[in-house]
Amino acid sequence: MLQAIAQTTLLDDVFTEDPTTNSLEAFVAELTGKPAALLVLSGSMGNQVAIRAHLGAPPNAILCDQRCHIIQYEAGGVASTSGALVQTIVPANKKYITLEEVEANAVLGDNIHSCPTKIIEVENTLNGTIMPLAELRRISKWARERDIIVHMDGARLWEAVAAGAGTLKEFCAEVDSVSLCFSKGLGAPIGSIIVGSEPFIKKARWVRKTLGGALRQAGVVAAPARVAVEETFLGGKLKQSHVTAKRVAKIWQDLGGKTLYPVDTNMVWLDFAANGVVEDKFVTLGDKYGLKLNGARLVIHYQIGDDAVSKLEQVFTEVLKGKKGSSKKRKADVSAEELKLQHVE
Repeated sequence: MLQAIAQTTLLDDVFTEDPTTNSLEAFVAELTGKPAALLVLSGSMGNQVAIRAHLGAPPNAILCDQRCHIIQYEAGGVASTSGALVQTIVPANKKYITLEEVEANAVLGDNIHSCPTKIIEVENTLNGTIMPLAELRRISKWARERDIIVHMDGARLWEAVAAGAGTLKEFCAEVDSVSLCFSKGLGAPIGSIIVGSEPFIKKARWVRKTLGGALRQAGVVAAPARVAVEETFLGGKLKQSHVTAKRVAKIWQDLGGKTLYPVDTNMVWLDFAANGVVEDKFVTLGDKYGLKLNGARLVIHYQIGDDAVSKLEQVFTEVLKGKKGSSKKRKADVSAEELKLQHVE
């Protein structure tokens, strides 16, 4: 990635003159099966630009899972940037929203007392859990029949595809727009991208400008992003993180620990409440064994190696059993070939 940055073009993306950026946008549009794409600086910017580009004058409402990123982790951007109401669903299955829940919560019609649902926002993956393609298709069909826009926060959609849940084109075909993140699991230093129709991207480019997201020398962002997609996603490295995540979950569960969500991809959510674990103690134990931990959410990337997993088992043993963790390495629950890493950090 550093080499790509050093060798990149430095022309002006505000005037769509930079070949590296233009090439990346065309490349991702082709991968997703959408007509056009637009580079943005972050996943939050991608979601907020997309939502603002979709919406006209108020009143507008966005229906989404109550845990989703746009409401929990984007500083109220939907309200401040789009002036829209957020309508939330608590999914009964604790994994993803369903068509039945969308039908029950969407506001339709022209009752002047109500705020009509203009966008259904889905997140895939959400907390590492995959929304199945079949459920997305049900929601999309219902929404299209009612002229409701569907936007996907696909920051981690790469992970769902790597897990075999469907192809990028299959998921993206069911929605009007998607935001995809180049950092997180893919490992680029910065950047996301949104994809959709040509008129949508044209308007999104305008919105991006109003938010200060247009760059003069965008190649320094686009070049490493291209490497991230080609080497990490298309190169098959994401699958390794899923194997390691399942191994981590099994170690925790074998010691009596419970998890909050299924380990579909690269996230392991530890249920501290069910096991009487104090978060501060867990983080402190991580320091003791040479690990940087940030709480109950463990996000595994492909550079996490056997040594880190062994240290994590020591933390698990002490926090769950009250015993000092053994320094003896645990025999892998998967084959040596599956555990072969591209790079260990």
